[in-house]
Amino acid sequence: MAFLDLSMMNIGIVVLVLSLWSGIGVAQQVPCYFIFGDSLVDNGNNNQLTSIAKANYLPYGIDFPGGPTGRFSNGKTTVDVIAEQLGFNGYIPSYASARGRQILRGVNYASAAAGIREETGQQLGQRISFRGQVQNYQRTVSQLVNYFGDENTAANYLSKCIYTIGLGSNDYLNNYFMPTIYSTSRQFTPQQYANVLLQAYAQQLRILYNYGARKMALFGVGQIGCTPNALAQNSPDGRTCVARINSANQLFNNGLRSLVDQLNNQLPDARFIYVNVYGIFQDIITSPSTYGFRVTNAGCCGVGRNNGQITCLPFQPACRDRNGFLFWDAFHPTEAGNSVIGRRAYNAQSASDAYPIDINRLAQL
Repeated sequence: MAFLDLSMMNIGIVVLVLSLWSGIGVAQQVPCYFIFGDSLVDNGNNNQLTSIAKANYLPYGIDFPGGPTGRFSNGKTTVDVIAEQLGFNGYIPSYASARGRQILRGVNYASAAAGIREETGQQLGQRISFRGQVQNYQRTVSQLVNYFGDENTAANYLSKCIYTIGLGSNDYLNNYFMPTIYSTSRQFTPQQYANVLLQAYAQQLRILYNYGARKMALFGVGQIGCTPNALAQNSPDGRTCVARINSANQLFNNGLRSLVDQLNNQLPDARFIYVNVYGIFQDIITSPSTYGFRVTNAGCCGVGRNNGQITCLPFQPACRDRNGFLFWDAFHPTEAGNSVIGRRAYNAQSASDAYPIDINRLAQL
């Protein structure tokens, strides 16, 4: 049920879409927002899976309305912040919980431990890979076609929506840099591995395109070598970021930025952008006090050196000054950290934050 032709639009369709849009909320910039990713943006899809990668217990969600949801933070994730910036009243539902008309606002398909590669994260149990998330999106599109009554109306509606895609972190954390479990680091050089990931990534993006996605923001991988986990395991002083991990991440990011140019040239009726999460992290770590951060090398909760051995344990006490910590646990930012990333992705603070435009301008196209 691929959408390759948006030409059969008429005034009736436009009126229907606008009436649905205004019914959802006048201040909303786009009718819907679809989210693909991993634990950085998972909002509950892993709760029902047989997985170690879960965050549906305190202290996770300690600052989130209603408490723990499955978000790997003390509060909001990056995409929650972006949804607010886009004018949504309330957050985008998880695929596991979305029912009925809720899908008109968009769906969050993200799954903790998920990667671009199918095997990524398998040691943690069940997770929904990027391919699995795209398949779930295809099911949602089928529901939308039934709701609207025909493919063209659904395609027109989806063409106005924002899509954010952020995968790749686990392909390094829970694959390439875990040589005792995965063979990829023996099979591929860092550059070859980045190329293999990007090839598989582009394949899924084209499926999203064939199923109506037109405004896609691709989030680069952050500085994994600067996480409390990487510092705990590989940094001599617990402060110096791990260069071999960060340089591998940058190879992927450089390729992702190039992929944006490639796809924009090949699919002229779509618009892809790249969000430079790595660069935003660099800014924070270089000048933490500018953003109100006091601690950038340790988790607010966790175990071991830098609180970086594992994620927060159930009911473990967390630090009190949560706004002063960049990292919530061994891998994931606090709400304060997510707010900086989300706001700069939406409204670029520096020319390098988003390429060629930011999410705010993407929404206006």
